[in-house]
Amino acid sequence: QVQLMESGGGWVQPGGSLRLSCAASGSIIRFITMDWYREAPGERREWVARIQGGGGTHYTPAVKGRFTISRDNTKNTVYLQMDNLKPEDTAVYFCNKWPEPWGWGQGTQVTVSS
Repeated sequence: QVQLMESGGGWVQPGGSLRLSCAASGSIIRFITMDWYREAPGERREWVARIQGGGGTHYTPAVKGRFTISRDNTKNTVYLQMDNLKPEDTAVYFCNKWPEPWGWGQGTQVTVSS
């Protein structure tokens, strides 16, 4: 059974940075397309970024140029570097496989406020 564990969230002031990690256990993710999602209070979960097995990356327009998705296959981990954070980035962040997602992890809370 695959388990996903997101970490690295926290509180940061607008303009600050955070680096989220998504560690997978129970499956090798080297050739798997992985996504980051976020769910803000009262909102639906939305897709944020994708990294393909071959390394290609894609971003939702709201974060393009500020967020960078990457992976370390030696650690079976996917990262989301978030720079120039804005209050509207406040949400719980999740990662998962695309397509056919596995069970969801707990997510990691990101709060951007002054």
